[in-house]
Amino acid sequence: MGQTLRVDTLVWRFPGQRRPLFEIARLELPAGSSLGIRGPSGAGKTTLFHCLSGIAVPESGSVRWDSTDLCALDARARDRWRHRKLGLVFQDFHLIEGLTAFDNVLLPASFDHWRAPLELRHRADELLAAVGIDCRERDTALLSRGERQRVALARALLFAPGIVIADEPTASLDPAHRARVGELLTDLAKAQGATLIIVSHDQELLARLDHRMTLEGGGLW
Repeated sequence: MGQTLRVDTLVWRFPGQRRPLFEIARLELPAGSSLGIRGPSGAGKTTLFHCLSGIAVPESGSVRWDSTDLCALDARARDRWRHRKLGLVFQDFHLIEGLTAFDNVLLPASFDHWRAPLELRHRADELLAAVGIDCRERDTALLSRGERQRVALARALLFAPGIVIADEPTASLDPAHRARVGELLTDLAKAQGATLIIVSHDQELLARLDHRMTLEGGGLW
């Protein structure tokens, strides 16, 4: 099930920077809904992505997913929370070449198991089929960019997370693959009731989401 997001007085400032990169007074997103965040280059979209996912800790403020404030957790606790609660889709995929598509999808399970249980192996197969990957044993290095992005999407959904956050998931893909990946991401997140946040310039993808906001000039509106 999805989780509710509540952000209060979130401030990010780089070392030596007088003005904050952004200062977000409040943001609320109901469980199971979707939000698209757009904005010009340099506005801080990826930094906000990192704050909302617990990869980075802001100067001040809180990022609450249900009752968990990521800003109050230490790095190890944030890692544990992210591992089980969050599905992340990165712009540059973060797949491991030398592993098959199937093994890349199962990679998150390696932190808990020497060998992934049969249930997770079945789910990996189902997800690869859902995203249209029928070459599960092919080395990831031999896949196209569109195929890699779909493998990354399947991996993000392995544990059926209640939260999915994606950073420019359709960037650098051709129009056909952009449409396909965007449709898969939104449909699969909705099917499992996840709360979905996408940082993107892709207007067609943003139009699929429940809410859209712009990060610009240090504010989110």
